[in-house]
Amino acid sequence: MSLPDDYLIYPHRAYGMDQSLYDWRPAPSRRAVRWPGGAAVAAMMVVPIEHHSLTPPGKPFKHPGAMATPYPDLRHYTTRDYGNRVGAFRILDELARAGLKATFAVNAQQVKRLEPLLEAIRADGHEIAAYGLSPEHIHWSGLEGDVEAAWIDEVRERFDAVGLRPRAWLSPARQQSFSTLELIARAGFDVCLDWEQDETPIAMTTPWGVIKAVPLSNELDDRTLLIDRRQTEDDWARQILEAKAYLKSGAERFGGRVLSFTLTPYVTGQPFRIFDLRRVLGDLAADAEVWAAGASEIADAAMGVAGQTG
Repeated sequence: MSLPDDYLIYPHRAYGMDQSLYDWRPAPSRRAVRWPGGAAVAAMMVVPIEHHSLTPPGKPFKHPGAMATPYPDLRHYTTRDYGNRVGAFRILDELARAGLKATFAVNAQQVKRLEPLLEAIRADGHEIAAYGLSPEHIHWSGLEGDVEAAWIDEVRERFDAVGLRPRAWLSPARQQSFSTLELIARAGFDVCLDWEQDETPIAMTTPWGVIKAVPLSNELDDRTLLIDRRQTEDDWARQILEAKAYLKSGAERFGGRVLSFTLTPYVTGQPFRIFDLRRVLGDLAADAEVWAAGASEIADAAMGVAGQTG
C-alpha cells in the first residue's frame, strides 16, 4: 500500500517553530536582559499552596501530589494538610530570615479556607499568583472551551472577593489546553509560569494581549527531586547553587537569566529539610549578583529592557 502524495506535506513547516506565540531565537542571538542593580541572576522561588482531595477524579490524569493509595488515603492527605498548616509558615519564616521575596501560587479554592496564611504572605510582601481553581481542575485539550473559560473566570472572582488581583497565573499540574493562554489573557492575567522554553522571560502574543512567560524550572522542582527521584537534601541544595553559579558565569555573554525553583510546603517545609533550605536562601541572599523577586516584577524588568517576543 503506497502513501498518498500529500502524506509528507506539512503546511506549518518553516524556519524555527510551528507556532506563532513567540519567535524562535537561539540564546546567542537574543537581546541580553539586564536585571536591577546589575544582578546577573534573578531568583524566582515559587511556593505552591494547594488542596488535594481525598477522592481525585484523575481526569485527564492525577495531579502530581494527588492521593496515591486506596480511599481514604489519610497518610498523604494529612501530609498535604500539614504543608499548609505548618510547612508554609516555616518557609515564610526562612524567607524573612534571609530577607528574600517569593511568589506564592494559590489555588483559588483555598483563598477563603486559608485566610490566615494569605494574610501572612501579604504581610511579608510576597507576590500571590493564581494557581487555577484546584488540583482537580486540570486544563487540557479535551476540556470544552466554555468550561475552561468559566473555571478561569471563577478563579478571578474568588480572588476579587478577598481583595486580591493577581497578575501571574500557574496552571494546575502546569497543564494547558490550546486555549488557556488566550483565556487567561482575557481574564486579565499577563504573566504565566507554565512554560520553560528559555532562561529569561519571553513575551507571547495572544488575541487579548501579551503574556509574559517567566520560566519555572521543573528540573529544580523540590517535589520532583526529593520525592520522585529520591535525591538527598544535600543534592537538592547543591544543584540549585550550582545552577546559580553557572548562570552567573554566562551573564556577560547571555545577559541576566532566571534561576527558578519551587518550595513545596509539605516537602521543603519538613523540619529535617529546613537547614538545607536555610543554606540555599542564605547563599542567595549573600550574593550581590542575585536579585530575588516575585514573578511579575521579574517579568516587568525583563520586558522593560528587552521588550520583544524572542
